[in-house]
Amino acid sequence: MSTRPGPFDRADFPFALRLVTEAAAVAAHRWVGRSRKEDGDGAAVEAMRKALSDININAVVMIGEGEKDNAPLLYRGERIGKGEPEIEIAVDPIEGTTNMANGVDNSMAVMALAPRGAMFDLGPSFYMDKLVLPAAAKGKVDPAWPVKKKLEALAAALNKPVSELRIFVLNRKRHHAMIKEIHDVGARTMLQENGDVAGAFMALQPGSSVDALFGTGGSPEGIITAIFARAMGGEFFGRVDPQGDEEAAKVKDFGLDAGKWMSGAELVKSDDAVFVATGINSGPVCRGVSIEKGIAYTHSVILMAKTGARHDISSRFPIA
Repeated sequence: MSTRPGPFDRADFPFALRLVTEAAAVAAHRWVGRSRKEDGDGAAVEAMRKALSDININAVVMIGEGEKDNAPLLYRGERIGKGEPEIEIAVDPIEGTTNMANGVDNSMAVMALAPRGAMFDLGPSFYMDKLVLPAAAKGKVDPAWPVKKKLEALAAALNKPVSELRIFVLNRKRHHAMIKEIHDVGARTMLQENGDVAGAFMALQPGSSVDALFGTGGSPEGIITAIFARAMGGEFFGRVDPQGDEEAAKVKDFGLDAGKWMSGAELVKSDDAVFVATGINSGPVCRGVSIEKGIAYTHSVILMAKTGARHDISSRFPIA
């Protein structure tokens, strides 16, 4: 293995990336509280794509917005730029689109990147079943276990009774049976309508009110979460979980096994990976955008999987 510094080791590289999520967040902010999530998402996608073109990279979109959300940009397989380094990206221009449109807390622009060839190709998978565990439970919970056994093992790892556990779950019909199982064992839930990247972040953050994340959300968020879980010292597992016959057929034809749990290391095969987020509305990861007298104020978070370093960047700049 070469010990020569690569492009990911350049001091300026991670900080240039936040220009991409900043652009998406500011573009989306114009649509906060207007109940028009498609317009907000479209603005964020366009701004993120333009910002990616403006920095000197050579990127392939491994997981993007295009096919699922009928967007013309940031689709799987799209190539962006001709510079260095050669990277793969997973993007979510608005994580928490409904929250953005409704004007409530917890939405952000996020992306993750790794060297070319590092990200597992999820193909046509839109949805992924996930298990996110804090550092104290790393290696102590098998994602294939039943809910009761997982909760008991998690409680033992965290040295607390099951009754004090709180599990983040997206409030979806597909999760109703699992939510009942969690409650029947005696644990509590935090049910949210969207925003499982923020939920995963809370599960990984020491001192948080959330102990783990269970359940199915978007595949892009799965790859993104696998990267920042590594940076935060926790553990991520995921398996493709098609929602509907059409997606199931596409996933099967692509050769993906919907029953197989994969570790974060299998999903992203490099420590040279970076997570970047900029808040749109304030949440547990980032403060939201504010605009005063033509000046935009943003808060971005960068997490480096290789070192575990976290960088918080507050920016201000004039906007048209």
